[in-house]
Amino acid sequence: MAELVLNAKPRNVIGKAVKALRRQGWIPAVLYGRHISPLPIQVEGRELQRVLSQARGGARLITLQVDGETHLALIREVQREPIRREILHVDFQAIEMTEKIRVEVPVIFTGASPAVERGEGVLVHGLTHVEIECLPKDLVEAITVDLSALDRVDAAIYVRDLQAPPGVTIVSDPDELIALVTAPAAEALEEAPLPAEAPEVEVIGRGKKVEEEEEEE
Repeated sequence: MAELVLNAKPRNVIGKAVKALRRQGWIPAVLYGRHISPLPIQVEGRELQRVLSQARGGARLITLQVDGETHLALIREVQREPIRREILHVDFQAIEMTEKIRVEVPVIFTGASPAVERGEGVLVHGLTHVEIECLPKDLVEAITVDLSALDRVDAAIYVRDLQAPPGVTIVSDPDELIALVTAPAAEALEEAPLPAEAPEVEVIGRGKKVEEEEEEE
């Protein structure tokens, strides 16, 4: 796996001044970790986009070079403007090679379900990512799932069925669904009983402001 290198500079501007920083092509960020004090930094926007496109979310280690010092880091959060999706702020977590980390990685499907290929059912996807724990040297970009085991309707793969690579522990709920073969829609509709009453749905929203914008208020 090729090394991802990102250059950064210490950042002295906060609050309203970060808007001017972004207009100049820089993205405000912060580097934090168990063994360092939070460090405000800034990264060049185009370089950041390049690294993000290769980092698979937060599943790649990044060599972050700041003012002559090198930090091994993970991308923990990317805050974006909700309409134009422009990057507003990035959180980097400095890590130690001797300490285990927890990271969400994507689930990648291989093979094909024999039941689906025979037209007996349709494939329903569950989780798209799972959380893993490992030392940084054992970090993987994804967990692979072989669909060839789904050979009949109602056959399913759960988190507990996944095979973790050496040195990696999957810590997501073992009962969470990954993939399921279910009856075709028309057949399922005929068999499904009508609900006696529509269930109530609770919608919970949560918003989070960018670090610097909170300081403006």
